Amino acid sequence: MRIRREAMCCLPQFPFAERAMRVLLPILVAAACVTAKAQSPPAQEKPSQETSSQSNSTPPKPQAQSSQENGEVSSRDTAPTFKVRVNLVLVRVVVRDAQGKIVPNLKKEDFQVFDNRKLQTISSFSVETPESHTAVTTTAEAKTPEVETEAGRVALTLPKRFVAVVFDDQHLLMQDITFVRDAATRFFDALAPSDRVGIYSTSGQFTQEFTDDHELLRRTLLKILPQSTSQGFHNCPDVSYYQADLITNKNDTQALGAATEDAILCAFQGDRTQTVAAQGMAVAAAGAALSQGDSETEYAYRHMEEVMRRLSAMPGQRVMVFVSPGFIRSTLSVENTDIVDRATRANIVINTIDARGLYTPDLGDISDPPQDSPRAVGYKSSYRVAAQSAQEDVLWEYADGTGGTFFHNRNDIDEGLRQAGAAPPLSYLLAFSPQSLKNDGSFHTLRVTLTHKANYKLQARHGYFAPRHITDPVESAKQEIEEALFSQDEIRDLPVELQTQFFKTDVTQAKLAVLTRVDIKNVHFRKADGRNRDDLTVATAIFDENGNYVTGGEKIVEMKLFDHTYERLSKSGLMLKSSFDVKPGTYLVRQVVRDAEGAQLAAHNGAVVIPN
Repeated sequence: MRIRREAMCCLPQFPFAERAMRVLLPILVAAACVTAKAQSPPAQEKPSQETSSQSNSTPPKPQAQSSQENGEVSSRDTAPTFKVRVNLVLVRVVVRDAQGKIVPNLKKEDFQVFDNRKLQTISSFSVETPESHTAVTTTAEAKTPEVETEAGRVALTLPKRFVAVVFDDQHLLMQDITFVRDAATRFFDALAPSDRVGIYSTSGQFTQEFTDDHELLRRTLLKILPQSTSQGFHNCPDVSYYQADLITNKNDTQALGAATEDAILCAFQGDRTQTVAAQGMAVAAAGAALSQGDSETEYAYRHMEEVMRRLSAMPGQRVMVFVSPGFIRSTLSVENTDIVDRATRANIVINTIDARGLYTPDLGDISDPPQDSPRAVGYKSSYRVAAQSAQEDVLWEYADGTGGTFFHNRNDIDEGLRQAGAAPPLSYLLAFSPQSLKNDGSFHTLRVTLTHKANYKLQARHGYFAPRHITDPVESAKQEIEEALFSQDEIRDLPVELQTQFFKTDVTQAKLAVLTRVDIKNVHFRKADGRNRDDLTVATAIFDENGNYVTGGEKIVEMKLFDHTYERLSKSGLMLKSSFDVKPGTYLVRQVVRDAEGAQLAAHNGAVVIPN
């Protein structure tokens, strides 16, 4: 695939980058223009792969290929067309005891995974901690593009966990906001070095993109203010969203009668001869309140979807923390289900926090007391109690549907935020390959249990969607590469080693080389015309230290090896090289290698620090 250097002020044009461009377009328009352009098309550069028999302990030195090997191994930029990968479902599990403490030292045989109630075979198992994702980082530059120096190396903690904290300022009251601001400040101090946090709102009035700058996050909290246009205003009659839903959508005559009594008092000073007119006013007020409430809720849904699109493009664990007093769904249940479906498809866990804390129903807002008719005060009070209870339903559904946690009826919101947004000290990553999985896009329920009967609480995703059947191989490949690149899971179907190297071209520019060694002994070749044939798809993505996509590239390496060449490369390994122009900074390198014949995949993380 060729890269247009002039297109859209140097925005990347690779198939797997469409997701990043679609989600990060406002950021990439600004950021990509000051970051690196990908390398020139192969026709204008030196061969991008070399063979070497160097030791694995140091990065390989590029070497020239023989003319024969040039004919046996060639590289071209192209759209990927490999077969769909065998489906692998990953399930991250956090296990806590009755006191809420993390349970360590569990083994693979301690877990059982059920897919649609059928017991599955756990094919891989690992224990993960916040320190799990580190990478060897190049901190010294090579003197020339072709000569390597001894590069100092340090362990860099990669951005592993991306937490989008969404404040529902469409429904939050001022007293709720004051409460959660203080709690959120303490939450930032508990973040791990690998955590990146972004702050968003359901009104869209403010945004702070993912960062590890705690002071910047604290300043953003000050922008949180109630954005509802209905708070503090009393119409005649005064009909709540919950009561309006009863009147308009459920034809509740009692709710209509209560609104009519309010209208008689506020509009006609208690003149009951105006009951018919008062009832007309009640119906109109209910329609207006329902429209206003639906509009605010719909607006909140749309901005939550925008946050999920942004979060789904981050290369790591994805968590949304939704801070809200909850809200009434009315007739918008489908939209609420869509939120859960989108999160599940993008592997986003939604943890929810009831911003009201531990509250007593029907106290209301003491600064804005209700204006109820004496004849309707009992009914109106019952509606407020019912509404406050019903508001929790949406928060519970978000958490339960995505494998998250719902924190409610508690005043230690800072502890709730810490548990909801901070990385657990330890988690277990299980993987299984569903048998006879149909590519029909259907939802599969997941259940994780322990083989022993300990009184432990397990937190895990509740399901996944089967892939949809895609007849276009290019589209299938695009989705496969995208899924692997925007993850941080290490996949080792293929034996691949990744190293990075850089050299400074001037004070503001550097050339970043990504060196890849493929051990072809475990690659499945096809014998044809006396040669060993296979194609490798190599996709590389470069992210900045906050997980934002910067640049990347994709190429096909065609191998048509004679037996003697295959024997030699089986000993030395196949060396590949990709180069990118970048600015000085800290970068996460994510590379995915896939072979066409064996449908095997490798995905690795690397990192590089290029000093100013």
